[in-house]
Amino acid sequence: MAKDKTMYVCSNCGYESVKWLGKCPQCGEWQSFKEIKVAGETGSSAARNAALSVKQSRQSPFSRQSAAPVCLRDIPLQDEPRIDMHDAELNRVLGGGLVPGSITLLGGEPGIGKSTLTLQTLLKMPEKKILYVSGEESAHQIKMRAERLSPTFPESLLVLCETSLEKIFKHIQDVAPDIVVIDSVQTIATESVDSSPGSISQVRECAAALLRFAKSSGVPVILIGHINKEGTLAGPKILEHIVDTVIQFEGDQHYLYRMLRSTKNRFGSTSEMGIYEMRQDGLRQVSNPSELLIAEEHDGLSGVAITSAIEGVRPFLVETQALVSTAAYGTPQRSATGFDQRRLNMLLAVLEKRVGFKLMQKDVFLNIAGGLRVTDMAMDLSVIAAVLSSNVDTPIEQGWCMCGEVGLSGEVRPVARLEQRIAEAEKLGFQHIIVPAYNMKNIDTKKYKIELHPVRKVEGALRTLFG
Repeated sequence: MAKDKTMYVCSNCGYESVKWLGKCPQCGEWQSFKEIKVAGETGSSAARNAALSVKQSRQSPFSRQSAAPVCLRDIPLQDEPRIDMHDAELNRVLGGGLVPGSITLLGGEPGIGKSTLTLQTLLKMPEKKILYVSGEESAHQIKMRAERLSPTFPESLLVLCETSLEKIFKHIQDVAPDIVVIDSVQTIATESVDSSPGSISQVRECAAALLRFAKSSGVPVILIGHINKEGTLAGPKILEHIVDTVIQFEGDQHYLYRMLRSTKNRFGSTSEMGIYEMRQDGLRQVSNPSELLIAEEHDGLSGVAITSAIEGVRPFLVETQALVSTAAYGTPQRSATGFDQRRLNMLLAVLEKRVGFKLMQKDVFLNIAGGLRVTDMAMDLSVIAAVLSSNVDTPIEQGWCMCGEVGLSGEVRPVARLEQRIAEAEKLGFQHIIVPAYNMKNIDTKKYKIELHPVRKVEGALRTLFG
């Protein structure tokens, strides 16, 4: 057995040193080094033993072979079959399904629905033997949630309430599962590190041991992680470097909708997004978000504009709401929900400088309906239209939508995937759409029933809307 040794680890960034330091040379934090006792390769040995046992029982073709230099042109190109999660939104964000031997990190705020999403997905996979390891909840709590999500439970779903990494690998060795889920990685601790669960050293060592197991055995591992008050994943940054895929589960708890975004994906695109609706019986997939995000009745209401936005490769229509009123306390307020505050200030400056509307003494409040946070630049035109509509108290007519990025000189700049935006607006029954004139070069207007209104400047767009 390997001899124990003492290390000093920075509690802020995880930097290791053989002696105590007053200031961390990596992150610059003072008085952050903690003494820990590092035992022999306990977690690594357990991971190797579990991987060897699972590999022998499954004879997995995806397990990593012994390391040896190989010529790049001699490596066979093979498309590994993905595991169907029986969830179209989750499969889209993962890039087509779960890759064997991959390690995926699912993060989100407390109570947003990470465990609910994971459990309801596992309940739909009776063909796979799954080991669900919970370090936060008891088996009774998991059973209560499962009864709310599904009337039937597959026999292949096994639940384990354990926080010791070595004991988890022992159970994996006995069960030989097809998928392993750890809920959550901040509650798991290994005997090789003498510190409390959730510390930077524990999270790093546990994640590294789970990575060795996943790559050696070919069994995919799903880690559920907490986020800190800054909104980033708790633990060292190396945790995000270790895993293959990082998925963020976002949304306001006061709204029904949740968004699943991929911030890192070694097996697919990071531009995909999945949308769910939180209900009493779990999360429901939203296949057509446009119909849910647009209010049915806004005729006669000023300050409402519809835009055709794209998140990833998915077009949907979003309702932009604005309220402009006289500043009551002298200093005007600028508030945006679901939209970048700094970009709103820029668009208000463009509206005042290039179009001539004075908003210096006006409060401006902007909201994206449905609790969504949209980063598409094509929202600019609808933001300006909604602000102006509220300022002059004149509603935009029914059947109009728009898309376009606004530059500092007041020009309407081209946007990506205009044909998809037009098709989405036409599908939902809109009769008119304002588009950038620079995008009209390769657009066949005859194949659309919706009327296209190309504009080059903001003044032209507002003149088209309000006459």
